[in-house]
Amino acid sequence: MSKVGLFYGTDTGNTERVADMIKEKMGADLVEVHDVATASATDFAQYDKIILGQPTWYYGELQSSWDDFWDDFKGIDFTGKTVACFGLGDQADYSEYFLDAMGMMHDIAVENGATPAGYMSTEGFEFDESKAVTEDGEFFVGLGIDEDQQPELTEKRVTDWVAQVKEEFEL
Repeated sequence: MSKVGLFYGTDTGNTERVADMIKEKMGADLVEVHDVATASATDFAQYDKIILGQPTWYYGELQSSWDDFWDDFKGIDFTGKTVACFGLGDQADYSEYFLDAMGMMHDIAVENGATPAGYMSTEGFEFDESKAVTEDGEFFVGLGIDEDQQPELTEKRVTDWVAQVKEEFEL
């Protein structure tokens, strides 16, 4: 069985905690975790199944490590790879930019050939706008987490999403 590469960026540790939770629930033996701060574009080549995660900062901004890596990320060929995304945001205080960084990450991966996985219902969230929703507004393009407003829902959301992604990844 092939390994899953999980690439994340974090400034406060919340995204790292969610990444660790995903690894634990997916199976520690199946997932290799990489902090994008120390990753290179070539690290992505060894995986056919990839999970990407980052929080959205302030007014729709990328997390700092992802921001530094962004030009390299835009050049990665995701052809033949299945990619699932997760993102953290604050749906109340940054309601007009909720999970934007996840949407931007997803769009680059798909533009570069990825088969997307892990779409999640927007039900249970209240926000004004997001670059991370499908055209019909019914789904996020990945796992949405709000540790600021709904931390009590994180574990269930991760558990449900991991079960879905494992099926979509055929693990």
